Amino acid sequence: MGAPSSFLCALLVLAAFACHLHGAHGRRHHSRSHGHDHDHAHGLGVNYGTLGDNLPTPARSVKLLRSAKAGAVKIYDANQAILHALAGTGIPVSVMVPNEIIPNIAASRGNARRWVAKNLYRHPRVKIIYLLVGNELLSNQAIAGSTWGKIVPAMKNLRHALRSYKLGHVKLGTPLAMGALSASFPPSAGEFREDIAESVIKPLLQFLSYTRSYFFIDVYPYFAWVGNQKDIPLDYALFQGHTTDNVVDPGSKLIYTNLLDQMLDATVAAMAKLGYPDVPLAISETGWPSGGGDGANIVNAETYNRHLATRMSHTPGTPARPDTEMPVFVFSLYNEDLKPGAGTERHWGMFYPNGTSVYDVDLTGKHYYAPPPPGPGPVPVPPPGPAPGPVPPPGPAPPPDNDPTDEGVWCVLATGKPVNETAVQIALNYACEQGGAATCAAIQQGGACFEPNTLDAHASYAFNSYWQQFKKTGATCSFNGLAEKTSKDPSYGTCKFPTSSDQPAKGKWCVLATSKPLNETAVEAGLNYACGQGGTATCAAIQPGGTCFEPNTLDAHASYAFNSYWQQFKKTGATCSFNGLAETTTNDPSHGSCKFPTSSDETVKGEWCVLEIGSGNAVNETTVEAGLNYACGKATCAAIQPGGACYEPNTLDSHASYAFNSYWQQFKNIGATCSFNGLAVKTTKDPSKFII
Repeated sequence: MGAPSSFLCALLVLAAFACHLHGAHGRRHHSRSHGHDHDHAHGLGVNYGTLGDNLPTPARSVKLLRSAKAGAVKIYDANQAILHALAGTGIPVSVMVPNEIIPNIAASRGNARRWVAKNLYRHPRVKIIYLLVGNELLSNQAIAGSTWGKIVPAMKNLRHALRSYKLGHVKLGTPLAMGALSASFPPSAGEFREDIAESVIKPLLQFLSYTRSYFFIDVYPYFAWVGNQKDIPLDYALFQGHTTDNVVDPGSKLIYTNLLDQMLDATVAAMAKLGYPDVPLAISETGWPSGGGDGANIVNAETYNRHLATRMSHTPGTPARPDTEMPVFVFSLYNEDLKPGAGTERHWGMFYPNGTSVYDVDLTGKHYYAPPPPGPGPVPVPPPGPAPGPVPPPGPAPPPDNDPTDEGVWCVLATGKPVNETAVQIALNYACEQGGAATCAAIQQGGACFEPNTLDAHASYAFNSYWQQFKKTGATCSFNGLAEKTSKDPSYGTCKFPTSSDQPAKGKWCVLATSKPLNETAVEAGLNYACGQGGTATCAAIQPGGTCFEPNTLDAHASYAFNSYWQQFKKTGATCSFNGLAETTTNDPSHGSCKFPTSSDETVKGEWCVLEIGSGNAVNETTVEAGLNYACGKATCAAIQPGGACYEPNTLDSHASYAFNSYWQQFKNIGATCSFNGLAVKTTKDPSKFII
């Protein structure tokens, strides 16, 4: 994209948002000589932190690492119980020297030898590949005088100690935050801070170059995005930006399609300015939080890490260093409840403390998964607790809780049993967070179902709203046994509980109100909210070239966006208000080829969207695979996963037909077509068991 000046300025201070709070544990320009790197034939590495009072045992944790197909593990000390559990597993391990003992290690080779003997040498069956000296040391000004100048001397002493114990293959490094850079945009302007460039970074690079080791960097696109949401597109930070989001570096002329590459290449440029353009990079931490802040939800966390794994598996490297593999460690294994700082700090894990998955990610990047149902966005997340009810254990997706007899059935808080208020609160929070802003809008203050303002009443509404929204894609009415189905309508007064038997109002649209003076800034904010929270398809028709782009006016585009969002989410609580800017109308606002979706649109009976076969056109399997992956990246493909109802026949043609149809049925009311670049065609012949 043509980056606005505010975007440029924002990225110049990326470092301000890239320093992760980690409490006690802070938060391959490949060469043939780096033969001890972790195995990319397996998967990304995983950071294993222990700042929790309810975490699984090391032995159980190792099993989870294996189940996630982790290619390596990085720990934040030399925890002997963890190293013992890793013995004989063959999992490559990165160990860390605590920040506070670095001056002591730097003081003498004897101190370094004693530390290596005590912590590493006694574990000959552990495959240690990296020894990291401290964590984000240069982010702590309080230890500038005592420790910064001791980093390289400590490394030199540790290298001597490792070689004396026949551990010379272990690579040394120190993880730094992006705060070590004073400039990061454009990437070619990357530069280290003046206070550390010559005195600390240059000697470090000299050591890494000589020992053929890595420059370890903690890279968090999330922090850059969350501090600059107006200027950095979310999709660009999640590896799914459009060509219009691309950034061209005016210095190098390189094109960037995602934020991670920008940050990495800024580091490459900074190293080059100090005379070390070829020191390989390693990503010691990266990831996306699943709760606790703006944009922090399971869908985004899953999306980021899946794309990261796929990217590193298929197209490693950056624009400045194409096809160059690098070690990558995802943060983190668990949600850690004792981590200090902002709410996001306790929501980075791939697993809950009880061992169930927060989301499914193939760290090898070799497979796709059906993503969670799209939601309109996150809501604030309360203090953390144990894993909430609706999260299933790893494995094939459960059959949809979508019995035809569920017409006119609701999911509410179970009665007749003692209520654990903590568990109910956790499950309520989960339903509202994962369902999206609209799921629980009615129980917010001022909403139609806010009163009675009790935990029981709000939990019943949240459980039902979540279940009605997602039961077709696997959600169950359970919430760890807290919920039950009922055929008795729990609605009361103006508070209506959504149900699968609800019939939409005929011929009603939500448009910009014309009966009052307009505040253009407020209208623009409302339009951006609708398009940003609704998802890509919500406003596709008003993008350049779309059927509703003309007339290209704020009023026209706002009416389309308000209506598209409302039609998409009203069953889960969205209202036609937009802070009083919108109103409902029975007068169809469609014009020409521009059709506004409406609740009276009926699904065409007996029509499906499938892969076109037998038309005389040769099928390009690569193109079909790309179309299938796109569809499953947006819609629900659980049925064609191993064990799913439509997995067999396990052929590309069959899976593509299912995926195309699933996507089209889900999004056609907001502009999706049955095309897939000419690969798909509509049919009235039932290819069951497809969605309609």
